Amino acid sequence: MSEYHFPRRDAQFVLNHVVDFSRICNSLKQDELDSGLIDAILDEAARFAHQVLAPLNQVGDQQGATITQSGVQETPGFKDAYQQFTEGGWSSLAGEPEFGGQGLPRTLSTVVMEIWQSANMSFSLCSLLTQGAIEAVTVHASDELKSIFLQKMVSGEWTATMNLTEPDAGSDLAAIQTKAMSEADHYRISGQKIFITWGDHQMTDNIVHLVLARLPDAPEGVRGISLFIVPKFIVNTDGSPGRRNDAKAVSIEHKLGIHGSPTCTMSYGEHEGAIGYLVGEPHTGLACMFTMMNDARQGVGLQGVAISERAYQHALSYAKERIQGVMRDGSRVAIVHHPDVRRMLMLMKSGTEAMRALAYVAASESDKLTAASERNKPLHQARLDLYTPVVKGWMTELAQELTSLGVQIQGGMGYIEETGAAQFFRDARILPIYEGTTGIQGLDLVGRKILMNKGESVNALLNEIADEFKTLRVSEELASVLKTAIDTEQQVRDGVDWLLNHKDEASAVGVNLMMSLGYLCGAWLMLRSAAKALALSVDESEDHEFLTAKQVSARFYGEHFLPRVAMHLQTMKTGSAAIMALDVEQF
Repeated sequence: MSEYHFPRRDAQFVLNHVVDFSRICNSLKQDELDSGLIDAILDEAARFAHQVLAPLNQVGDQQGATITQSGVQETPGFKDAYQQFTEGGWSSLAGEPEFGGQGLPRTLSTVVMEIWQSANMSFSLCSLLTQGAIEAVTVHASDELKSIFLQKMVSGEWTATMNLTEPDAGSDLAAIQTKAMSEADHYRISGQKIFITWGDHQMTDNIVHLVLARLPDAPEGVRGISLFIVPKFIVNTDGSPGRRNDAKAVSIEHKLGIHGSPTCTMSYGEHEGAIGYLVGEPHTGLACMFTMMNDARQGVGLQGVAISERAYQHALSYAKERIQGVMRDGSRVAIVHHPDVRRMLMLMKSGTEAMRALAYVAASESDKLTAASERNKPLHQARLDLYTPVVKGWMTELAQELTSLGVQIQGGMGYIEETGAAQFFRDARILPIYEGTTGIQGLDLVGRKILMNKGESVNALLNEIADEFKTLRVSEELASVLKTAIDTEQQVRDGVDWLLNHKDEASAVGVNLMMSLGYLCGAWLMLRSAAKALALSVDESEDHEFLTAKQVSARFYGEHFLPRVAMHLQTMKTGSAAIMALDVEQF
């Protein structure tokens, strides 16, 4: 398997010239984050990923987690890597200083998280879920619970999980049957949860499970769900882990990919009942969990970028080395010289760059929200909410195509497990499934983010895109792409209007509208990148090869990805007639 190298130049270009990270730092009053400190953080993260995490990626695939009498045993080498991870302060990067965190901007921590996910996605899932749990506890838990759990979670001394799914309650959380009974200052939790990522391991001395359950007086449906902290070990008064709680992993799944990440079936309350502590108010668990879930959805979208980057690097390395075919002059060449291989590599390169730009821009909205005045906070919250299903849905779907191309470029060798290309393809397949399937993201986009506010949020984004298109200065080679993008923005606007006039079709058309918005956002940010690259190219000190490549990537994206918007919108406007035409027995 080829080595992983952090794409520093592209990441820094997006930070500096697409996101305008210095302005974000100023708004957060973090002027001490100069380019030197940022470089040092990224250099050290890249070193740790290259030397420690990436070599364990294939180990995790081949020697995945196992379950023993004492619980889940993680992949060999993961525990030592995790200790180095926490000792390096990586788990606390974006944590609140009040609880021992470093308080760095979410945008910067997103760049670092991309590094972890590219190097070793299975390993990094553990910290991704912990970060989401930290968000939920910070926003919704009592001061007492925060004082008990947050510092250990922020430091990485304790990890955390999210427990939603049950055997009879997948995406339909209204069907949850796990019970919670009040007892003194705590609750007794009983039930079973499935598909729990990193539900058990031996890397830390405690695990904080966030569990959805029902109280005896709970109303029917999702309005009757409450959220509880259920620690693996009951916490003593001095903050140390005490006796074992009545909560354990009873099995782990044998999966298509991410073998190094244990996916557990969790049993709560087999004996006396697992002790749990209510987070927030009774019956408000779904709102509490959505805080964690939305954070995780952004993180999973970022995994789409990360795994595509890793697959691209792997495919590019092979294409440069694999000698195949004869040129007109009789010389044998590497397959990177063949036009169709170039086409596939450019799909991988430009698609990954577009996703990276959107991931960082979406993360920057969290920082803008933090810095905003009370008057402007709703605007940034609405934009962050709008980006979330697009980041999660569009980017993870595109990752399926790009990692598959990584296999295709390597031909028969790509299909052989030993070369590593297949692992990226297999690992990527979970991304459009967990934390809400692509269909759920489409429903979220059209239902909660468009119809509920009559298109106000999405039209605000489209207005911003249209206004920027009018001011961009691009090269002659990109002029036609910019014109196409201007026309495409209007097509998406028309698609939104169609949805607003055909609300009853929302459940059938959400994915197509989401994909069209994703491809348009990609074009918007790639064209912004190209314009910035063109402006910078007059400076003799700049890397002109890189700046030229950025413009070529934008052109390729506009010519090969942007036309897909029209296809998705045309399909969307056919509605549900053919989708629902057959009787069930006719399938």
